[in-house]
Amino acid sequence: MAKDLSPSTHPLTPPLTEEVWLDWLRLLRSRRVGVTTFFRLMDEHGSAARALEVLPSVAATAGVPDYRPCDMKAVRAEWQAALQAGATPIAFGSDAYPALLGEIPDPPPILWCIGDPSLLQRPMIALVGARNASSVGTRMARRLATDLGAAGHVVVSGLARGIDTAAHLAALDTGTVAVMAGGVDVVYPAENAVLGQEIQDKGLRISESPMSLVAQARHFPRRNRIVSGLARAVIVVEAAAKSGSLITAAPRSTRAATSSRSPATPSTPAPRAATC
Repeated sequence: MAKDLSPSTHPLTPPLTEEVWLDWLRLLRSRRVGVTTFFRLMDEHGSAARALEVLPSVAATAGVPDYRPCDMKAVRAEWQAALQAGATPIAFGSDAYPALLGEIPDPPPILWCIGDPSLLQRPMIALVGARNASSVGTRMARRLATDLGAAGHVVVSGLARGIDTAAHLAALDTGTVAVMAGGVDVVYPAENAVLGQEIQDKGLRISESPMSLVAQARHFPRRNRIVSGLARAVIVVEAAAKSGSLITAAPRSTRAATSSRSPATPSTPAPRAATC
């Protein structure tokens, strides 16, 4: 990893056994434990197992009495659901974890993957935009995705309607990664079920969310940070000023990478875009 989130006392070691994977999942799924807290606890206590032991006392000190970590039954259920769906986990700190994603301030500790995880080791460009895309914008997205694939880039997008769909379709044969807001085993929107299966067969679907989670509006901003974090650059086609697509592109400004907005035509303002 280019960025070491636990450089001081306990260097983070990725899970090597199912038992340790379950500990990581249990800590990450525990109430009030987000990404930042996960890495802090791992740094302070050296392992997820030890962090889980002290978590109730840590919570009590923070004013949360009677705290209990995530039920192990729920964690085992997620693990079994992943096995049944053909999903495999990738942990922060492992060789399989995408290097650029590891550089963002809050990289997901675990990514669930269905498809070809080797795509995460290739150069990636994100192509996102309006759900209610015009025909011109859709054609532009397809052309961009085709050209990017021909140049050796994997096209990353969010499997939403409109521009995302066009980008994935055009890049199926050259490499595409769909970042899911909900569980990696739940294709959203439902109308993209066939495309989701095609990406599973030819590309890769990934998510940090628990298995079987149905995407809701609050999940999309966190999905968007992964889309951006994976990519060397973000290309936005037909996005409104306050759209989720431009929020996706914003983190690129913290790196030496390019964010490009592509309107439908040079003289036509972009249509209003929906949240995700």
